[in-house]
Amino acid sequence: MDLYEKIKELAKQKKVSIRQVEEKLGIANGTIRRWGKTNPSVKTVKSVADYFNVSVDYLLGGDEAKPINEPIDLAEVANSDDDAVWSRLLSSGGRPLTEKDKMAIKLLFSDKWDEITQKAKDLDNKD
Repeated sequence: MDLYEKIKELAKQKKVSIRQVEEKLGIANGTIRRWGKTNPSVKTVKSVADYFNVSVDYLLGGDEAKPINEPIDLAEVANSDDDAVWSRLLSSGGRPLTEKDKMAIKLLFSDKWDEITQKAKDLDNKD
C-alpha cells in the first residue's frame, strides 16, 4: 500500500475526507492525492502522521505497528489552547470535539484537577 492509500485508509477510519485533512493541516487541495507520484516534504508527512497519531515510518510503509499509543495527559491537553493538540488527541464519536465538549474537559481537568483528585482520595479513605 502506498503513502496515499495509507492516508486514505486512515481518513476513512477517522471518518474524514482527504480534503478535510488537507484543510485542517493547511495543505493545498489535491496535494495528498498526488503523493502516489511525487515526493512530499518530510515536514508535511510528519504533520499528517501527527494528525492521525501514527509514525512517519508507518505512513511510508516501514512499520506495521500503526498507532503510537502513548499515554495522554488530559490535564496537559486541557491547559492547551492549540486546536491541533485537541484534534489530534481527542474526538467524540470519531468527530472533532465541539467547543462545549472542550470547555467541559477544561473545567474537569485544568484548574480543578487537584481539587477533584483530593476529593476522590477523601472518598477512597472513607471506605
